[in-house]
Amino acid sequence: MAAVIDLLDVTVRRGTSVLLDQVTWTVEEDERWVILGPNGAGKTTLMQIAAAQLHPTSGIAEVLGEMLGRVDVFELRPRIGLTSAAIADRIPRGELVRDAVVSASYGVMGRWREEYDDLDHGRAQELLVEIGIPHLAERTFGTLSEGERKRTLIARALMVDPELLLLDEPGAGLDLGGREDLVSTLSSLAFDPDSPATILVSHHVEEIPPGFSHVLMLREGGVVAAGLIEQELTEANLTATFGMPLQLESRDGRYFAHRSSRHAR
Repeated sequence: MAAVIDLLDVTVRRGTSVLLDQVTWTVEEDERWVILGPNGAGKTTLMQIAAAQLHPTSGIAEVLGEMLGRVDVFELRPRIGLTSAAIADRIPRGELVRDAVVSASYGVMGRWREEYDDLDHGRAQELLVEIGIPHLAERTFGTLSEGERKRTLIARALMVDPELLLLDEPGAGLDLGGREDLVSTLSSLAFDPDSPATILVSHHVEEIPPGFSHVLMLREGGVVAAGLIEQELTEANLTATFGMPLQLESRDGRYFAHRSSRHAR
């Protein structure tokens, strides 16, 4: 099975700062990964490499079988679905939800003079149904709740039928209900065998949807642990990742973490 991401000793430096430090990581096309780590761990930098938006300072980075530095990234990026706060900020607040989704076909933000056929509009509607928000099709993006915006962005990212889906902190800013709706949506995608390889970035184990198979844990630009969730998502690895003693619980396919009372003084 072909790897969709294959990194070997990838390092990213900015001045005297090391944002990623010799990261080696492989993602196969049928895997669903969550990346965990505190602020400054290198999660955003790693996602930029996965999205073909950043080249490593050293090391080898291959995305969808293409080596960064030897491929036209403008041909590679349309094969990748991406959601992020930056994309949400660029969508016009007066844009209809259905247009915010269908316009991904042209890789644009905001309808202008481009034309879409019935197949485009049909796929956009199917995705809104799949993500659970068909009732929002005629709403404007600016009137949506934060959770509704996040789900719209996921539908938009899937519009191009990507080979790789990147979700950069989709749970940020959501209340409890919005988070649970999002986790349910992402869990459905994870269990769908036709869904692309998926990578979710989060600070919180509570946001890991059932169906996600692997975890990558980062701290200060380096890999703490990487592999199957049931093997690598442990109290010891969480403690090392977040720099404090943590207890981990698992119930009904969900995870919960809190500061360990065993270490309290």
